[in-house]
Amino acid sequence: MRFVGQNGDMQRGRHEAPAQRLFAVRGAVQAEANEGEAILAATEELMRELIERNGMEPEAMVSCLFTTTDDLDAEFPAVAARDLGLTTVPLMCCREIPVPGSMPRVIRVMLHFYAPEGHQPVHVYVGEAQKLRADLEAAQ
Repeated sequence: MRFVGQNGDMQRGRHEAPAQRLFAVRGAVQAEANEGEAILAATEELMRELIERNGMEPEAMVSCLFTTTDDLDAEFPAVAARDLGLTTVPLMCCREIPVPGSMPRVIRVMLHFYAPEGHQPVHVYVGEAQKLRADLEAAQ
């Protein structure tokens, strides 16, 4: 392999790719109803935004954890991620802690991925779920 040295001469050596590090991004969306199609549509919207805003490729994704509030049980959010092509990314669905008075029908996600060291992770809160993290202006 050849590269250009500091003096402009072609030199033999190895090329080092930009340093990568592990990041995690969060997001949430509120499903319209406890129906399979509503859960899948909300999760798809959330995942598309998260992937697009962070410039992610499936190959860079390490794992993805979904949680749902107790009132959502008609479908697994991970199904929507698989439908988007995340077939090699380990996915897991769990229950959120049922805090009295908390927002209903919420799907949350935490996605771990590799990106260049200087990447600025962008969290995504869609629709009414923006109220969950109004402190994260960049997530809106």
